Amino acid sequence: MEEQRVRGRRRWTVPRPSPWSGRLEEERPARWPWRSTLALTVFVVVGSQSAAQAQAAERAALDPFARVLLLAAAGVLLWRQRCPRAVVFGNAAAVAVYLGAGYPYGPVLLTVAVACFGAIVRGRRRAAWAALALLWATHLLVAHWLYRWLPPSGDEPAAWGQEAVIAAWVAAITALSELVRVRREQRARERAESAQAARRRADEERLRIARELHDVLAHSISVIHVQAGVGLALLDSDPEQARTALTTIKAASKEALGEVRQVLDTLRTPGDAPRAPAPGLDRLPELVEQAASAGLAVEVEGEPPRLPPGTDLTAFRILQEALTNVVRHSGSRHARVRLDQDGGALRLRVDDDGPATGAEAGGSGNGLAGMRERAAALGGAIEAGPRPDGGFRVLAVLPLRDGDDGGRGQGRDRDSGAGPGDRRQREGGSDRSDRRDRDEPRTETP
Repeated sequence: MEEQRVRGRRRWTVPRPSPWSGRLEEERPARWPWRSTLALTVFVVVGSQSAAQAQAAERAALDPFARVLLLAAAGVLLWRQRCPRAVVFGNAAAVAVYLGAGYPYGPVLLTVAVACFGAIVRGRRRAAWAALALLWATHLLVAHWLYRWLPPSGDEPAAWGQEAVIAAWVAAITALSELVRVRREQRARERAESAQAARRRADEERLRIARELHDVLAHSISVIHVQAGVGLALLDSDPEQARTALTTIKAASKEALGEVRQVLDTLRTPGDAPRAPAPGLDRLPELVEQAASAGLAVEVEGEPPRLPPGTDLTAFRILQEALTNVVRHSGSRHARVRLDQDGGALRLRVDDDGPATGAEAGGSGNGLAGMRERAAALGGAIEAGPRPDGGFRVLAVLPLRDGDDGGRGQGRDRDSGAGPGDRRQREGGSDRSDRRDRDEPRTETP
């Protein structure tokens, strides 16, 4: 960030991203290979001089034109990372003229290998193959037909066995280049997949953290809000009852602070074992007791079945969120919870009879969104909306199989102690903002 002073005050500004910052790494101009090109050029010129001395009786001697061709064949490789197609054709043309003029064989052929290698590994396969084919065709014409009219004088046609050696040399170059190209593409694909998986894990972790903070804080804050209202209303008329409300507020706030600390500890040391087990339907009586302390009488029908860990955690969170929403957004002081096992699915139903309390029906809707996310992670469904005979209903259908340990998000919740501070069950969510839309039925299935 950049710091600017405006009339004695500091103003922090976020630097604007460069318009080129979003370009892919492959699209950015490659570095100039100065050192390797210079070294190769020196090697080709010096090595060709030695080759000319060894082939003095068979090939033409090097002259200034030959040296220009050698410099052109090697120097053009400086652009091999930026313009591989043009480089491979330019190199093939220079080498074809060099060989056609009868100059000695030697390190100049190494420039052909480097040019073709650079073109193939950068995806210019057809250009590399075409350049090699043209160069080989030129060599065949010169070595078996045009040699009569080209230097050196008195030259004989090349042996066909030599062509087999050249063919093997070309095949080796292309095979090596293709192998390197495939390896590079695999690494690039693996990097892209790894980056995509990292982004997906980051998104899932962000959603998990959001759900955890919601579950940890919202229920305790709701209890504090309700009890604070009770304490204010009875402060003068019934001081003893007000004292009880304040005691409840103190206990709830203390527990919320402890739960927040555990959430922060989990974020700081994600590899540590959870300090407390994640909650499940076996702690439903405690949840009912907490709702009663907030003024909500809960009637439970049915016995909780034995559930896989992910499903057990999700069922508890959904019931916790639904009851918290009744406390916050319903005028009813009575709710009914029904648990049924229908084939391979668990059906959770929470009903209340009261109308929405309009003044208190606000919120961000994170509670219902969290319930839907948790149910969808298991392959289940959530239906939430007003009942035909009045009141509001939340119906959750959860498969009993623990698919992927409760989904990627839910299974990780169980493994990481998804309810930091789950000594008791004040990790519920709230924000049943959809309460204010009782007249607009809302049904969602994943």
